[in-house]
Amino acid sequence: MASAPPPTAGQRQRKPGSPTAKAAKPRSQAATKRPESTPIARDRTWQTFNQRYLTSVLQPLGAALAQQAHRQAQVPLPRQSQPQSTALYRWQLEIDLTHYLLGALVLDVPALTAICHRFELSAFERDLLLLCAGVELEATWAPLCAAAQGDPQRTYPTFSLVLAILPNPHWRAISPDGPLRRWQLLTVDTSPNRQLTHSPLKIDERLLHSLLGMTVMDERLLNLVEPIETADPLVPSQQAVAQQLIAAWKNAPDGRARPVLQLCGDDRSGKQAIARAVCQHFQLPLYRLNVNMLPTAPQELYQLLRLWEREYRLAPCVLLLDCNSGDRNDGAREAAISYWLEHLDAALLLTVRDRRPPQQRPLLGFDVGMPNSKEQHQLWCDSLGEQAVTTLNGHIDTLVSQFNLTAPVIRATSATALNQHAQQSQQNGKTGRSLPLERALWQACRTQARPHLDDLAQRITSQSQWDDLILPEGQKIVLRELAAHVRQRAKVYEKWGFGGDSGRGLGISALFAGASGTGKTMAADVLANELKLDLYRIDLSSVVSKYIGETEKNLRRVFDAAETGGAILLFDEADALFGKRSEVKDSHDRHANIEVSYLLQRMESYRGLAILTTNLRDALDQAFLRRIRFSVRFPFPDAEQRAAIWQRVFPKKTPTEGLDMKKLARLGVAGGNIRNIALNAAFLAADAGEPVQMKHILLSAKSEYLKLEKPMTDAEIKGWV
Repeated sequence: MASAPPPTAGQRQRKPGSPTAKAAKPRSQAATKRPESTPIARDRTWQTFNQRYLTSVLQPLGAALAQQAHRQAQVPLPRQSQPQSTALYRWQLEIDLTHYLLGALVLDVPALTAICHRFELSAFERDLLLLCAGVELEATWAPLCAAAQGDPQRTYPTFSLVLAILPNPHWRAISPDGPLRRWQLLTVDTSPNRQLTHSPLKIDERLLHSLLGMTVMDERLLNLVEPIETADPLVPSQQAVAQQLIAAWKNAPDGRARPVLQLCGDDRSGKQAIARAVCQHFQLPLYRLNVNMLPTAPQELYQLLRLWEREYRLAPCVLLLDCNSGDRNDGAREAAISYWLEHLDAALLLTVRDRRPPQQRPLLGFDVGMPNSKEQHQLWCDSLGEQAVTTLNGHIDTLVSQFNLTAPVIRATSATALNQHAQQSQQNGKTGRSLPLERALWQACRTQARPHLDDLAQRITSQSQWDDLILPEGQKIVLRELAAHVRQRAKVYEKWGFGGDSGRGLGISALFAGASGTGKTMAADVLANELKLDLYRIDLSSVVSKYIGETEKNLRRVFDAAETGGAILLFDEADALFGKRSEVKDSHDRHANIEVSYLLQRMESYRGLAILTTNLRDALDQAFLRRIRFSVRFPFPDAEQRAAIWQRVFPKKTPTEGLDMKKLARLGVAGGNIRNIALNAAFLAADAGEPVQMKHILLSAKSEYLKLEKPMTDAEIKGWV
C-alpha cells in the first residue's frame, strides 16, 4: 500500500499502526503543547492559509507566463512584473510556511505540498501542474497562454510553452509512466494530427479541487462506491474479531506486502459493522464497492484501480470490496477480483461468504458468525426494554431458539412489534381484547426472516388444522411428536445438554412417503400452522441440474436463505435425487451420490424442519434413509377415511343438495383427487346456477378419472343419479 505521504491537506494525524500511518507527519514539541482548538476553527485557519499559499506560488508562474507573452510579442516587460529568481522565490515560500506552522500552531501542510509528496513530483512537475491549475483559476492566464505561444487559438498550456518558461525541464513529466499522467493528475490531448509538444495540457478536476483544499471524490468513483459512515454497535464476539483485524494491520508491513483482510461468514451487516469499527479505530473513512460493479474488461479494470489508488493518496481511506453476492462460477469476475487483490496499492478489506484461496499477496481470513444465543438474548432485551421483557415472561428464549437474526434485524423487529402491539392494543382496548406482545413479536420475526426464494421455492400459506388431516391415529401420533421436537429443540439440545459439542445430526428431518394425494403436503401444512412457521415447497426435480455443482449451489441457496427463520422446507419429489445406491461407474454416478450426501448433510445441520416426500419409498437407498430421523407412511385412504374427507372437503359457504357421503366414498381415489373433484363440481354447479349435487360430482369425477387414466367402474357410481 502507499507509504510515506504526509497527511492529506485538512486532515488530522492517523493513529500509529494504521494502514496509512506513514502518511502522518511527526509531531513537533511545540505542536504537542498547543492549546486545544475546535476542528471548525482549525479548518478555517488552514483553508485561509492554503488559499494564500496557493495564490503566492501562482504569482511567479503568472509573471513568467506574462514575460514569455511579451517576449513573443517582442515588447519589454515592465520591471515590476519581472519574475523573481527561483531560489529567492522558494526561500520566501519556505519562510512563509514556517511562520504559518509556528504561528497558527497547526500540523496540516498546504494541499500542494501534500500532493507533491504523495505523488513524488519533481520541482518541474510541480510547476507544470500549477501552470495548468492557474489557467482554470486565473481569468487572464488563458489569453496569456495564447499570446505566449503566438497563436490566438492556443488558450491552453502546452509542453512547448512549459519548456520555454519553467526551469529544469525533463521529458518524464509528460511520459505515460510519469506521475502526472500515470496518476491522471493532468491529461494530454494526444490527437493523431497534433504534435505531442503542442498538445493541450489540462489539470484533472479532482486535483484542482484538492489543491483548493476540497475533499470531493472523483465523480467516476462516486457512482461506484458507497460511503459507510455509521454502523451498529458490535456484540462481544464481533468486537473480538475487530480487535484481531486491528492487530493484523498494526503489525503488518507497508505497501503491497500489507495483507488483505477478508471477513468470512453469512452475517453481512456484522461484517460491515466490524469493518467500520476497524476504520474508526484508525480514523479512516470507509467506502464499499459491490463486486458486481467491478469491471471485467482489463483496460477498464486497470483504469479503475489507478483511479482508486489516486483517491487513496489524495484522501487516505479504506475500500471494502463486498463479494457477498458474487458468483464463484463467474470466471471473468473472479479474475477481476484476483487482479485487484494482487495489484491494488491501497488499504483493502474483503467481505465474502467463504474464504478465498490464498494468493501471492497475503490474504488473512477472519470468521464472523451470527451473534450467539446469549448475545441475541441480550439484544432482544436491550431493544424491547425492561417492561416488555417482564411482560414476555421467558418468551425471548423461544424467539432465540427459533430465529437466528442479526443485530440490526433484531432491533428493527423489536421496534416493529412494539409499534404494532401498541396500535392494536389501543384499537382493541375498547372491546377488552389486546394482541399479545409475544404474538406480535413472533409474526414480526417470521416476516423479517422470510427468505427470498421465488425462483426455487413456493411459499404455502398454512391454514390446515389437525382435524383436517384424515390419517390413521398412529401416523398422527408421529406427526405430533415431530412438532414437539421442533418446539423443544433448543431446550433439549442446549439447556438439557443433549446437543453436546457438535452440531452434526441435530437437525430435524422427516420422510413422508405415500401415493400422490394421500396427504403429505397437507401434513406439512398442518405442522406449519401448528408451529406458526412458514412453509416452503421445493420441487427437487427443478433444483437438480445436469451441470456439475449447480445442484449443490441451488440447495445451498435454499438452506442459507431459510436458516435465519427456521422455516419448514418441504422437498417434493425426492425420487428425482434419491434412489438405490448403484455402483459408481463414472464421474456422473459419483457426483449424484455427492449431491444426495450434501442434501442430507444440510438437513442434519438445519435449525428448522426439513421434509422429503416420495411416492416410492422402497426405491430409496436404506443407507440414506437411516440418516433421516422421522419416517411417516401415508396409506391410501379406506372407504371410512374417504367419507370423512368428503365430509370436510366442501366449505361451509358452499351450497349443496342431496350429497350422499357413503356413495361418494366408493370412489377409489386419494384425498388430493377428492379435492380436485369437489372443486371442479363446484364450478360446474355455479355455472349452472345450482347447488352442488351428485350429478355435478359425477361429471367432475369422470374428468378426474380421465386425467388419471383410470377406468371408472359401475360399482363406484351405482345409484348416484
